[in-house]
Amino acid sequence: MLAGNWRRRKVVPEVDAEPDLVVEDADSGFCGAVVGFESGAVVLEDRHGRRRNFPLLPAAFLLDGQPVTLRRPGPAMAAPVRQRTASGSVAVAGVRAQVAKASRIWVEGIHDAALVERIWGDDLRIEGVVVEPLDGIDELAAEVRNFGPGPGRRLGVLVDHLVPGSKESRIVAAVTSPDVLVTGHPYVDVWQAVKPSAVGIPAWPVVPPGRPWKEGVCAALGVAEPAQMWRRILSRVDSFHDVETPLINAVERLIDFVTLPTGS
Repeated sequence: MLAGNWRRRKVVPEVDAEPDLVVEDADSGFCGAVVGFESGAVVLEDRHGRRRNFPLLPAAFLLDGQPVTLRRPGPAMAAPVRQRTASGSVAVAGVRAQVAKASRIWVEGIHDAALVERIWGDDLRIEGVVVEPLDGIDELAAEVRNFGPGPGRRLGVLVDHLVPGSKESRIVAAVTSPDVLVTGHPYVDVWQAVKPSAVGIPAWPVVPPGRPWKEGVCAALGVAEPAQMWRRILSRVDSFHDVETPLINAVERLIDFVTLPTGS
């Protein structure tokens, strides 16, 4: 063999499989946090609570996108108490936000975006998903065409007041790409998706047809302007417990859709 006509084998680092370390199985793409060991295999739990066992094979996992070999750590202190994010998923320490993926989640406006960030922001940063506010959905079909969705460039759209027979439902019906998922909730505005008890009111006011909903709510509650009311609403939201189930289900579906591996 001629000198210099060879390549040094790349050394794959060994990493202790400490509790809550987030890794990805290189073969299956399953991503989760270390929660324990069974029969010599490491147990990973994903953001939905699903668990799978993986043997501790050389270079079998990816950490921050790089191959690693996991090893069972030696005796140490008791595992820390596991924390949860505002969305209810397992909080993992020391994980950097991923570089933004090509896929996106669109919401109708800045209030929708702020509420999604409030509850799902930690999850979205780990997944590398960006949430972008639209200025309404009247031109949704054209916006989707301009985005150019594809298998590796999925698009999820969250729509307010998505109920049969509504203007919103007719707009959404024009979007037919298999790489776009539109979900929504039945509430007139995303404000209404926050539980009244969280805001400190018995129920959301009934606003007569024809009157702007936010202005009607402010008038009924004696609040000077929508910006003031929105600050009050957002300050009362600490976790998914403070919002209605239809909103939770809609956002979780969108996150799952845009983070599916290519080809799924």
